[in-house]
Amino acid sequence: MEIRRICPEERATTSVPLQAYGFYPSPANDRELEKLSKDQTYHQDNVTLVIEECGIALAEASAIPMHQNIRNSIYPMAGVAGVVTQPLARRSGHVRALLIELLGQMREAGHVVSALYPFRPSFYQRFGYVGMPKARTVTFPPADLASLLRTELTGGITWERIVSGYEAYRHFTQRLLAQRHGFALLPDYRSIQLRDADERWLVTAHENGEVVGAVTYRILRHGGDLVADDLLITSPLARALLLQFFARHVDQVARVVATVAPDEMPELWATDFSATTEARIAFPESSAPMARVLSLDALTGMLTGRARVAVEIVDDPFIGGHYVLDGMAGMLKVTRGRLSAPTATLTSAGVSALVYGVLDPEDVVVRGLGDVPRDAGDQLRSMFPRLLPHFFASF
Repeated sequence: MEIRRICPEERATTSVPLQAYGFYPSPANDRELEKLSKDQTYHQDNVTLVIEECGIALAEASAIPMHQNIRNSIYPMAGVAGVVTQPLARRSGHVRALLIELLGQMREAGHVVSALYPFRPSFYQRFGYVGMPKARTVTFPPADLASLLRTELTGGITWERIVSGYEAYRHFTQRLLAQRHGFALLPDYRSIQLRDADERWLVTAHENGEVVGAVTYRILRHGGDLVADDLLITSPLARALLLQFFARHVDQVARVVATVAPDEMPELWATDFSATTEARIAFPESSAPMARVLSLDALTGMLTGRARVAVEIVDDPFIGGHYVLDGMAGMLKVTRGRLSAPTATLTSAGVSALVYGVLDPEDVVVRGLGDVPRDAGDQLRSMFPRLLPHFFASF
């Protein structure tokens, strides 16, 4: 058996059969396979590795070169996707071998962090990944926003097909990448699939000539649901403008179903507002994202609290070892070595949880992701205060 990287020309014959069986209704008919083959143009620059035996691909895994905001610094991020194995080759260690090789290659190429949507979180935790908050879905009747229709708001709305508004939408998400912790963006070659499919309407909110909010959506049927994708906003005004637009559909749809960031509180959007807000977690079809740090040294310069601590990271081939984390200047300085000061022992998932701000040091201990004495915990808590990442990425 060997692991090798496939080239774009091989995708239709090597990757498509595996993907069709692993992620689509099966067996796929010729039309479905043809569409899947055409869609490979949006994966051309992915790093896709396969395990082969006698020239037959038994398993594959891909990494999408992306970027992610972590505590107001932007880092190259490897989005892992398309992890699949033929049924007769499963539970043979193929995915483990592929992930170690894939993450190693992406780290060597300069990718500082990695993220994915897991088929089983406990499996990926062993590879250093830790859970991230999942975006919420809020469902509500547009009639409950009637008060917004009587409110005069500054700014305005643009309504168009995504094919015509894509460039403005893409530019807006690039701005959000620089502003929101946890925000991640697909590369251009993958993102344009949204434009080319042209299956969404796009609404953008404007203030003083600048885009301050955007959402893509579709209407399933008359009297049915208006399904909105991620509600992306930079201010309460932007949110109000987009909700006001939804309210105009009161005589057309029964419900609006929108995706919102984990820090949104729809119960405060309006008075007498009826809504259901939920984040459904189920495996393997509806998982929350996970992420990990691939290079601790490359985080030097990240904004942190003023603290200093030594850590030992164990059981990881990429970031294992002894480090001194120094944030006394307000920016992280990472050096290799030991320090006779507060010291914590962490797994890669444990240190990733602290860097991303999703767990407190005490949570790390409770979850079995490290051994953190009180004095080291105080330093880590000051250095990496809790933050709620908005993980905007769909791959």
